[in-house]
Amino acid sequence: MGPTLEDLRVPAPSAAVDRRVVLVSGLAIALGGVAFLAAELLTTLIAVITNLAFFGRLSAAPASPADHQLGLLVLVVPIVGALIVGVMARYGSQAIRGHGIPEAMEQVLFNESRIPPRMTLLKPLSAAIAIGTGGPFGAEGPIIATGGAFGSLVGQLLRITADERKTLLAAGAAAGMSATFGSPVAAVLLAIELLLFEYRPRSVIPVALAATTATAARLCAGHTAPAFEMPAVAPSTGPALAFYIVLGAALGLAAMGATRAIYAIEEAFERLPLHWMWWPAIGAVAIGVVGYFAPRTLGVGYSNIDDILSGRLALAALVSLALLKFISWSIALGSGTSGGTLAPLFTVGGALGAILGLAASALLPELGVDARVAGLVGMAAIFAGASRALLASVVFAFETTRQPMGLLPLLGGCSAAFLVSSLLMRHSIMTEKIARRGARVPGEYAADHLAQITAGEAASRPAVTLAADDTVEAARAFLLSQGKGSRHQGFPVVDAHGELIGVVTQRDVLDEQASTIPIRHLIRRPPAVVFEDSSLREAADHMVTEGVGRLPVVSRQAPRKVLGILTRSDLLDAHRSRIDASKRREQALAAAKRRGAPAVPGRAAAAERG
Repeated sequence: MGPTLEDLRVPAPSAAVDRRVVLVSGLAIALGGVAFLAAELLTTLIAVITNLAFFGRLSAAPASPADHQLGLLVLVVPIVGALIVGVMARYGSQAIRGHGIPEAMEQVLFNESRIPPRMTLLKPLSAAIAIGTGGPFGAEGPIIATGGAFGSLVGQLLRITADERKTLLAAGAAAGMSATFGSPVAAVLLAIELLLFEYRPRSVIPVALAATTATAARLCAGHTAPAFEMPAVAPSTGPALAFYIVLGAALGLAAMGATRAIYAIEEAFERLPLHWMWWPAIGAVAIGVVGYFAPRTLGVGYSNIDDILSGRLALAALVSLALLKFISWSIALGSGTSGGTLAPLFTVGGALGAILGLAASALLPELGVDARVAGLVGMAAIFAGASRALLASVVFAFETTRQPMGLLPLLGGCSAAFLVSSLLMRHSIMTEKIARRGARVPGEYAADHLAQITAGEAASRPAVTLAADDTVEAARAFLLSQGKGSRHQGFPVVDAHGELIGVVTQRDVLDEQASTIPIRHLIRRPPAVVFEDSSLREAADHMVTEGVGRLPVVSRQAPRKVLGILTRSDLLDAHRSRIDASKRREQALAAAKRRGAPAVPGRAAAAERG
């Protein structure tokens, strides 16, 4: 008798979720609470350092460096902070340099989500020093990086898979963002678009629970107001909406310019004949000089975003803020210090949007453009163009302002920015650094084509089999005959009843010295098979797990009857339809008429096969 189902090596059943997801979700919920505490601690630490550096007092009360009375001494404060950050990077961890998200992406893609444990302390501390001493950065990047480092640390302490560790890293990062801004949906989307590189229930569920937990903790702590202040706005008219889309395209150009400027400045610092430890101090000179003439550019500057979205800044103030904030931030970030990008980009983009909105209101009042909405679209669109996180940018701007009437302009403007950025720039501000090191970063997330095709559809039928009781000599004669099917590399072996007992390769037969023994003696292990209703993804994974290049295809009802055979070549051929769908151009109605088939999706292929 041939093998029973238990004797066969079948693909492991795949499921969207399993019991492990419950464990990871529990850990993610705990991470949400930890990330909230870390965000509160970092915010408090920034306030303490700001009070000490600019006002000479020991206090944790919120303070803005823009209100300082230091005069020319303001030139010194950022340099001192940058020197400390440089020493921390040199003797602590070089990974604290930068704005956090690209570094987290790199660990996800190339180091199985293993972030050094010391980053959980060094990143927030260095960011607090850089921002507290006037650095024109946002706190969100360091908080996201800190939350991700906590998640990675938990994943390294426990016995879990690399995929589960990646999920915990993304959960910690999303929780950090949610705790800072109260934007759980945007945090989940950002994790999907920039960290997970996938949309699967087993990863999205824990991340969503972590973001929910962090936001709930934020609400319980009394932070119930929107992150950014913006008065209610009216629905946009058609002409105004068209303007916001054009505005988004313009901000896509600005995002491209900002990205290129950042990396050009970084390259300029790399050419300096000094150790990189000193670069942040040089960049801090720009922070101090710009901050002396424009105090608004110092520190996080979330109040600037409030003023832009509330329409409290005149045109001249907007122009000054957009230009000087960008100069200060780009030089400081290019120098390799520690700080985030979201708040500076929002400030610059919001100011540019408001400038164009004010210009449109003055020159074309019939459009009905609202400068406040233009600022909202501008701040989200520049981030969408720079980061390529389209949905996260739209939802983030909505969640942090709670302006439902802004959703449609946001979607149109951010989509236009995303389009322009994608056409003109190969990499985003998040991935350019990684790409320059020769690594390939995923930029698109599509459904797995192999998961949509069954093994039965792709298999070669009928399979060329060898009889178990035939001699090796007879089998060798068949292989050398050059007859039909003799050139295959592997063959299912069946018994007298046509039931599968194993698989042998061409090399097994040709290398065997004993010519008179039956083929069945060449079988060294139970056969690895695939069910006809299994997906090609399951089949490909099974081939890798078993170390084979072909799988007999069987049915679940009769697992010993060979229906066909699936090879690695069949897996490659299965991609032909995907390539055709993206490359072949045709007039579908005309093509359907030529085939005599109805032009109905899903039926054309069936009619063609019929």
